[in-house]
Amino acid sequence: MSAFFTLWRREIAAYFLSPIAYVMMMFFLVIMGFSFWLLANVLAQGVAGVSIMRELFDSFFFWITTLTLVPVLTMRLFAEEKRSGTIETLMTAPVSDAAVVLAKYFGALSFYMMIWAPTILYVVVLRAFSPLAAPPDLGPIAASYLGTLLIGAFYLAIGLMCSAMTRNQIVAAIVCFALLCVLFFGGFIAFIARVDTVREIANYFCSLAHMRDFVRGVVDTRPVVFYLSGAALMLFLAIKLVEARKWK
Repeated sequence: MSAFFTLWRREIAAYFLSPIAYVMMMFFLVIMGFSFWLLANVLAQGVAGVSIMRELFDSFFFWITTLTLVPVLTMRLFAEEKRSGTIETLMTAPVSDAAVVLAKYFGALSFYMMIWAPTILYVVVLRAFSPLAAPPDLGPIAASYLGTLLIGAFYLAIGLMCSAMTRNQIVAAIVCFALLCVLFFGGFIAFIARVDTVREIANYFCSLAHMRDFVRGVVDTRPVVFYLSGAALMLFLAIKLVEARKWK
């Protein structure tokens, strides 16, 4: 367990030593800040029918930042280790392959959560300046952050698996982005399919539909199980990819 925490701290430190991480953090905060500014202007104009949580957590800005952020955060996890040759030192250390994979994964997940942490100020501002009769409900807010965490956890696991496949960071990022796009846009079949069975299957994989439930405060166990089991599967595949190096 001590080896895991040592590797986890190493991954966190690596993010703060990387200029790309700071660029992506700035990119994320600028995009989400712009989204919040638009929302504040809409609310100030008194436009009816505006969902605060949907505008923050289910908008174009939310999805474009998520689909862009995850490949950049995960592309270096194993690819850079392979390129620089430090993977050999790491894998010969007295630590299991699973511990290495999990430490890198939770390091990326921790940094992902750190990036999202400042957005809590948006909620504080909305509650402070909203009319006393209708402040934002904390239930949908908590569910929205839960959905963001679950989706991020699954997507980051996919990115980690992609990074374990190659020694080129750019290739890892492109493959990850392609898989995320297939997964995300494939869920739109749920909105256009005419066969009920196809629609139900696609709806089970549809991140957009899941997030819309979360922003309404609805926490269904099915998407929770889907994202947790999907992340576990991707981590299992990543561990097997790392173990496969020993047989080369």
